[in-house]
Amino acid sequence: MDLKILLALFRHLTIMSIEKGEIILQNGKAHREVYFIRKGLVRAYYTNEEGEEITFQLFPEYHVFGSFYSLLFDEPSRFTFQALERTKFYKVDFDSFHNVIQHSTVVNLNKLGVGKMAMKQAFQRVESLVLLTPEERYLKYMQDYPNVINRVPDKYIAHVLGITPVSLSRIKGRITSKRQN
Repeated sequence: MDLKILLALFRHLTIMSIEKGEIILQNGKAHREVYFIRKGLVRAYYTNEEGEEITFQLFPEYHVFGSFYSLLFDEPSRFTFQALERTKFYKVDFDSFHNVIQHSTVVNLNKLGVGKMAMKQAFQRVESLVLLTPEERYLKYMQDYPNVINRVPDKYIAHVLGITPVSLSRIKGRITSKRQN
């Protein structure tokens, strides 16, 4: 990316810091921002009819997040995004980002592809739910996000994996038992 483009993007960035428990994006509202986490942890969740919060995704440091549904389909977010720790991040309005990139002769927006990234994440999640056993999903999650496992309650991990907290507890017990043998 050339220097002009980087400088133009920096003009549109907002550096933010929020406390643990604060809501970043609220479900039911359209959101047009993209975020990059410098430090901290964010969860995306929805609340079911019984009022239970179901965690969909956890975003640690150096990950991009946003309501990709809102960005791609111009509809309200289906998820609420909450800081699980004191979190520092960069925020950029997607339309400003898009305009800067669109006027570049150097950067191909399709290569940056926020939409592609969101679709890839969605497909990977569906594939893991279909192709992997719950234990394989947990082991893969531990491998992909080793610094997240001990920072959140097990129920959040269980939700992300598409299993119950009781099932996760049994899986962890089996893994511990295998390692001791």
